[in-house]
Amino acid sequence: MRVEVSGTVPKAFGLAKAQVVAAARFFAAQSCARVGGTWHEVVVHLVRDAASDELHRAIMGVEGATDVITQAYDAVPPEKPGLYGELFVNTDQALRAAPKRKGWSPAKELLLYVAHGMDHLSGADDCAESDYNRMRRRELKWLNSLTF
Repeated sequence: MRVEVSGTVPKAFGLAKAQVVAAARFFAAQSCARVGGTWHEVVVHLVRDAASDELHRAIMGVEGATDVITQAYDAVPPEKPGLYGELFVNTDQALRAAPKRKGWSPAKELLLYVAHGMDHLSGADDCAESDYNRMRRRELKWLNSLTF
């Protein structure tokens, strides 16, 4: 599986891009194992509020920046069948949200958004509160399993 991170990781996160790639690869593997699917390529775009707002309008028809937007694609011949997707992760949102959680760092918030996006790419839905809670427990378990 190919995982790429585009954009810059702001210094405030204290993460190297390689760490974000490693975490994204781990979350993708966990998510893939959950559904028994085959993933081929995921690109994680690190974006700011303005881009998140623009993408949120274009992709989902919703105004305003958000934490993560996911976009899954079907394989196009000659690509192998399986999952291809993109995550648009809002670094500004992560920096604002982290201080509101006790004992939580901006890095953890950013990686939570990546985990959440991977969960969505594999078909998880958080429209109902019970589904949201199930997703959050799973994502926190993944996040707590990271070892770097």
